[in-house]
Amino acid sequence: MTLSRRCLLAAPVLLPALARAQSWPARPIRVIVPYAASGGTDLLARAMAEALRPHLPQPLVVENRAGAAGVVGSEAVAHAEPDGHTMLCVVSTHVANRYFLPSMPYDAIRDFSPVAMLTRNTMMLATNATAPYTSLRAMLDYAKANPGRVGTGSTESLSSFIGQELARRAQVEMPDVAYRSGGQLMNDIVAGHLPSGWTSTASVMPHMQTGRVRLLAASTATRSTFFADVPTVQEQGIAGFDLAGWVALLAPKGLPPAVAERMNTVLRLAFADPAFQARLTAMGIEADLRPAPALLEAMQREDRLWAAAAAAGHIKPQ
Repeated sequence: MTLSRRCLLAAPVLLPALARAQSWPARPIRVIVPYAASGGTDLLARAMAEALRPHLPQPLVVENRAGAAGVVGSEAVAHAEPDGHTMLCVVSTHVANRYFLPSMPYDAIRDFSPVAMLTRNTMMLATNATAPYTSLRAMLDYAKANPGRVGTGSTESLSSFIGQELARRAQVEMPDVAYRSGGQLMNDIVAGHLPSGWTSTASVMPHMQTGRVRLLAASTATRSTFFADVPTVQEQGIAGFDLAGWVALLAPKGLPPAVAERMNTVLRLAFADPAFQARLTAMGIEADLRPAPALLEAMQREDRLWAAAAAAGHIKPQ
């Protein structure tokens, strides 16, 4: 086989990168979840770490580093070595944050390497079962009659935007109440301290057997497969309402593509395991595994959508 001059010139650059990819992982892989423990993203990351254990020579170690809507943990990963031993398990508001926060210490797309899309998140509107309304329409009527008394809990910019966009379209006043995790939000709904909140199916699922939680609406155009009896916002009179999130795995900028490909290979093995699939279903998590190029495309598309919403004045830095 004859090698071209271009291949020979490129070899000194390509061979070390290939060698690093072939030896990866050489030590435990630190997966930073930039949100508090017990939320949907944290639960997914820990379940994934366990499912990947048989397929990798080194374990995934999940580390919660919450703060500033995910910015604290994400910044730590942006500055880490791009050797595949530090990754970030992040929700879709990683992209949206630049339009909600006054400043950002990194670029959500350019400063990270996409690894894999993991799941899609249908957001659910939850209330305490003793709330004085049993449907979304009744809640909006109550909020209109009692301005400012029906707050909607949120855990990041997507759930905050969903709550405020619903209030804007319904022309009612429903203050946003910020929480650090879906687990904390749901605990306050169960206890009756929070009137309502938008959170993931994963955060809702553990509380449905208590009899103290009522679900009023799904944020997407179609009903959640986990809560098929809960109507969508669209079905209850708000035309065109269709907002969802996702969870993805990112790495610092400069990750060797071969490492991302290797990670996708073992992720496919884990996601094909019936036991892991059953665990995701039990947690209310909808798998949507996609490779790095598809994740990058989704991030770029959503960045354009958030930019358009900001330009129209629908969202503003907080």
